[in-house]
Amino acid sequence: MPARHSLMTVHAHPDDETISTGGVMARYASEGHRIICVTCTGGEHGEIVVPALDTPENHARLADIRRDELVRALSHLGTIEHHWLGYRDSGMLGQPENEAAGSLWQADPDEAAGSLVRLVRLSRPQVLVSYNDFGGYGHPDHVRAALVTKLAFDRAADVTAYPEHAADGLSPWQPLKLYETVMDISRRERFAELIAERGVKTSWLPPPDETDEQRAEREAHLAHMAEAQGPITTRVDITEQLPAKLAAMAEHVTQLPRDGFFLGLTLDDWREIGPQESFTLTASTTGVRLPEVDLFAGLPPET
Repeated sequence: MPARHSLMTVHAHPDDETISTGGVMARYASEGHRIICVTCTGGEHGEIVVPALDTPENHARLADIRRDELVRALSHLGTIEHHWLGYRDSGMLGQPENEAAGSLWQADPDEAAGSLVRLVRLSRPQVLVSYNDFGGYGHPDHVRAALVTKLAFDRAADVTAYPEHAADGLSPWQPLKLYETVMDISRRERFAELIAERGVKTSWLPPPDETDEQRAEREAHLAHMAEAQGPITTRVDITEQLPAKLAAMAEHVTQLPRDGFFLGLTLDDWREIGPQESFTLTASTTGVRLPEVDLFAGLPPET
């Protein structure tokens, strides 16, 4: 019987789990590994991208809607254990929601890390996955999710950290590897060509009336995104999981339009530009040989 391993992905909002790691979760679930997905916020302040659904009533209950979308999305990816970290969406950088009590951005990082450490000690994953220090693209909740995950990786095995967990029968646990998700910039040019050819609606391409100031701001942001990324150490083939990943993305109806840059491309398009999910290995307590094609490379079986 193949060795069984365990993976925990830590994401900011509903839909992030599918966009960033839907392929690896589906692949490893299909291979019999244990998959745990943690969502830090309810996504209350996300946009509703479908005009017919963009109503005050739906915004008022957006957290419930996105919870239902997440449940349906995960059902396409296989057997996934899911946990909520319990914080509110902080909104985009500079929005009033950044200051709201209960938001992830306002949470004490030590307290938030303690909540995640509790889940790590409960689930005992071998591998943790989240984002880089810039959160991939600068969203406050992504930035905070990355920090909290790094703190949890460092503290979960420390018997002096969060000793109150012992009262619940939880003991220290050391994950063996920590990864950041990576956007493969080498494919950006072909990606841009395809979305232009398909007439896909996206903010990733500059508008035809873009001013010099807007262009400079956009290019500076893209440069910051690129600088924040580490080198790609690990590429996992998800060719067989692309249909499941796209089906899962389609369940996030309020967030991902059918004619947008994810769902507006065909399965063959994604087979050309996106048959892999890419990662940077940032910490490991076991021997590794880079590059890798497997997040579980070099790990002993789960005990």
